[in-house]
Amino acid sequence: MRYFKLTIAYDGTDFHGWQIQAEKPTIQGEIVNVLRRLTQEHVYLHGAGRTDAGVHALGQVGSFRTQSALSAEEFQRALNALLPQTIRIVGSEEVGPDFDARWSARGKIYRYRIYRGKVVPPMFWRYVLHYPFPLDEEAMRDAAARFAGTHDFASFAASTGSEEDDKERSTEREIFSTELVRTADDEELVFTVRGRSFLRYMVRKMVGTLLDVGRGRLKPEDIDRLFELRDRSKSGPTVPPQGLVMVEVQHEEAWRLGRP
Repeated sequence: MRYFKLTIAYDGTDFHGWQIQAEKPTIQGEIVNVLRRLTQEHVYLHGAGRTDAGVHALGQVGSFRTQSALSAEEFQRALNALLPQTIRIVGSEEVGPDFDARWSARGKIYRYRIYRGKVVPPMFWRYVLHYPFPLDEEAMRDAAARFAGTHDFASFAASTGSEEDDKERSTEREIFSTELVRTADDEELVFTVRGRSFLRYMVRKMVGTLLDVGRGRLKPEDIDRLFELRDRSKSGPTVPPQGLVMVEVQHEEAWRLGRP
């Protein structure tokens, strides 16, 4: 048996998220279908995380095992030839049996883009949230810094749909760093967060809460109060998915090299 790691970029606009769903196009489903054609095996692709419908990726990671004789380079070429143009395999390598895209991950980086100009250029609208209205960006930066550290993010997570499940599941997460900056052209406000793992909708709820701080509906110090409340109804809204991109998944080899 041989083991492979794929680094995957995709435009999530036309897909129903990462995870395979019956009769709906998904990123995982598209790649698995091609891998099964190439190997003539019932291959399963494990992902480092599940992105939701409309969310994009520059560095999603998947892993699979196969008895195929194809090389990593041949898999990459064949996948890119057969996949839709909205999904690209940007890296392919053979790995050892202990590697798992999800369980070997040591950190993830997400980025959310807010377009602040009056008119969104047509080539950007799929990848940004348009918000041209006034914001207190200094207060937002103060609030963003408060997410760093180990906290209970229950106020910033999607409900499972079951009150008992919500109470039992662990919602504590470690955030290594956050950054909220204007781009060089001054048109975008970009929130970047690096952490060990993330709850569903967590980054989008964090951004929605930062926007409420910028609007004056919340204060920066309210972030600390929200950690204690564990009540998602008190935090900001879940912003739309198109501004969010999974930038990178850091595995053990990247961690040892100290990559950002």
